[in-house]
Amino acid sequence: MSALSKKSKIYVAGHRGLVGAAILRHLISNGFNNVIVRTRAELDLTSRTDVWSFFNDERPEYVILAAAKVGGIAANMSEPVEFLVSNLEIQNNILLACHKFLTTKTMFLGSSCVYPREAPQPMHESDFMSGPFEPTNESYAIAKIAGIRLAQALRQQYGLNVICPIPCNVYGPGDHFEFERSHVVSALVRRFIEAKRNDSPIVTLWGTGNARRELLHVDDLADACLFLLQNYDSPEIINTGSGYDLTIRELAETISDIVEYKGRLDWDIMKPDGMPRKLLDIDRLNKLGWQHKIDLETGIRSVVQDFESIYPQ
Repeated sequence: MSALSKKSKIYVAGHRGLVGAAILRHLISNGFNNVIVRTRAELDLTSRTDVWSFFNDERPEYVILAAAKVGGIAANMSEPVEFLVSNLEIQNNILLACHKFLTTKTMFLGSSCVYPREAPQPMHESDFMSGPFEPTNESYAIAKIAGIRLAQALRQQYGLNVICPIPCNVYGPGDHFEFERSHVVSALVRRFIEAKRNDSPIVTLWGTGNARRELLHVDDLADACLFLLQNYDSPEIINTGSGYDLTIRELAETISDIVEYKGRLDWDIMKPDGMPRKLLDIDRLNKLGWQHKIDLETGIRSVVQDFESIYPQ
């Protein structure tokens, strides 16, 4: 295994995003004192010249690639070009720099959307690339698959030590609350809090509410990433999740109860559900000795607190 130490020079790409910020917090809280970051204004990850200049100057030993253009169904459907091109540029530039500048270990974070729409549930790592994607996030999925394949090719051809965790749907403080960019938990938290504040009698939500999602708190994901950096060195992707799921309807009702919204939920069945179900088989990760710790209600309350601190009444 890689000899990660508290003094190892670690570059977290995407440290202002939901996942990257949580990873940065987790590293610092665990005593890693040589973590480097750059804002978007300081380093354009879509520019190969800029990325390679940064790697040449800083020479990071470990790289955690959490930078990506992300969003919900609406954003994915309205900006497929940006979701494909921007993510390909970021991934290619950083992964190739990791090879060129001889990083000790690299982590490329994938996404559960890389699995086929009709994959058997729970989805095992062997189901990767076994069927058609979910159309509503196809561009993002294709970009992530290309990143995984590049990481694996760099390992095969050049010996780059790179691992690819596949997280389920992640939520937690630090997510976007703008509807065009938000994920399901943060979007629902905002909808219900604003409906309560405005005394709205009805909240209308997309789809049937029957799609199922597995959720993992972002602080648990950060903990899993550090665990995998220390304990996993295989070329195979590895699922990273909580191991249980619930329907969007159940999730909405849970959030409604937590924020004490008293109105009615209505479902716009003319809008898409997205992938019917996305539950990961996390047996490989569990056998290594890792399990999630944060329960759903505690996690949702952290998002509610985050929203209320940013948008006080």
